[in-house]
Amino acid sequence: MSDGQPIPGGRRLSAGHASLALGVPPSAPGLIYALAVGGGIVVRPQEGRTITFGRNRPKVHLCIGENDRRISRHHGLLTCRDHTWWVRTTGRLPVRFPDSRLLFAGDDSVPLAEGYTPLFVRGSSGREHLLELYVTGPDEQRSTSRHSDSTQPPRTWRLSATERLVLVTLAQRYLLHESHPQPLTWQQAGEHLDDLQPDAGWTAKKVEHKVAAVRARLAKGGVPGLTREEVGEPVGNALNQNLIRELLESTTLVPPDLALLDVPGDG
Repeated sequence: MSDGQPIPGGRRLSAGHASLALGVPPSAPGLIYALAVGGGIVVRPQEGRTITFGRNRPKVHLCIGENDRRISRHHGLLTCRDHTWWVRTTGRLPVRFPDSRLLFAGDDSVPLAEGYTPLFVRGSSGREHLLELYVTGPDEQRSTSRHSDSTQPPRTWRLSATERLVLVTLAQRYLLHESHPQPLTWQQAGEHLDDLQPDAGWTAKKVEHKVAAVRARLAKGGVPGLTREEVGEPVGNALNQNLIRELLESTTLVPPDLALLDVPGDG
């Protein structure tokens, strides 16, 4: 069990726990799963029950941005009220929801929908600190009656470490759940990768070749919309958009992969 404040009705998730974007085990409705890079927590619903998150690990239930002084010691709250989990910001920086909605300190609390919700807080040097949340609904409860059924995970695609780094770089705006994301240009991706790996010789052309190889492999595996012949002219960003959509929908890429983009030495 990791450090942090104990909470009634809760149990800890290890730092190595899989992304909540992959789903959660069959559970009663109303549970909240909360996961950051250093671990997480699962908490049963109860009126008034509150989970605190922020930088001060010994004083909060869930630690995010532990080595980033731009993150407040107590940055926000998750509170169960009226059978719903609500998010409130208490720190200086806003919490960003999917579609770029910002929740500032002093704003009304925002209810969480059932299922998966990633939250982001931008820290120093452009770092994005991720808090993954998952609220279970009736579907998770019903699935307990099918305990003998085999699991049907999504088909994920095998990527090398270098391919994953390149594709996370290209798709970072999607993984950040921005409101109108676009893939980075080859030049932007090359410059970002050169910052991460100055000795690797990254260029726009090298990025393009790496991505083209993955597109060709997935197209051969039956993924539609990854060739010029299918899409037609003008191609624009369609090939990369279709590739990124497949990688996200198959959970081959998930928001915690953004940690690959942290420049060594930041924080």
